[in-house]
Amino acid sequence: MSELKPLSKSQRIAFILRRLQELYPQPPIPLQHEDAYTLLIAVLLSAQCTDERVNTVTPALFALADNPADMAKVPVEKIQEIIRPCGLSPQKSRAISVLSSMLMDEHNGQVPEDWEALERLPGVGHKTASVVMSQGFGHPAFPVDTHIHRLAQRWGLTNGKNVVQTEKDLKRLFPQERWNDLHLQIIYYGREHCSARGCDGTVCEICRTCYPNRKKPKIVLKP
Repeated sequence: MSELKPLSKSQRIAFILRRLQELYPQPPIPLQHEDAYTLLIAVLLSAQCTDERVNTVTPALFALADNPADMAKVPVEKIQEIIRPCGLSPQKSRAISVLSSMLMDEHNGQVPEDWEALERLPGVGHKTASVVMSQGFGHPAFPVDTHIHRLAQRWGLTNGKNVVQTEKDLKRLFPQERWNDLHLQIIYYGREHCSARGCDGTVCEICRTCYPNRKKPKIVLKP
């Protein structure tokens, strides 16, 4: 019996787009929020923390202050006390306090709809800015975290050694109008089917379809 041929890159891209759209036609934003500000804070808290844990912490934080004017008045120690379960609470609490003051002083209390202005805020890197621009303002962006980085390698979409290169590769391969939904679809698929422990590149449907002859685990370059 002859072995199945692996899909070409164009075939893999077409299959991934189709299958993820079938599985997650309208992917919800996993972080609970009400506006761009609460989204920004939730994304900042999600660094090295699960979305589920962030969603258990933010209701108490936003009950205390859900806008930059009020948050800037909250003592850093009080913010830290609430967000401690998210980890890195000393750094995150200071960042939340300072960025809230900056939004009041420099942006009339509004989250700027601008890449450079967002990335100048403390605690806000490129990924956080990408999430806010895409999920908060609807601009095309492709936020790449370690999970998307892992799946992109398993699916033969990048050989990038870091998330910066992976983001460039994915933007080049996929149509811009799909970026905002696609990064969420990949996140959900990674959690449910192609997790770090549940799949090694040979288990889930997409991995098996893209590489039917792969017998050994796919070694993933960590960012």
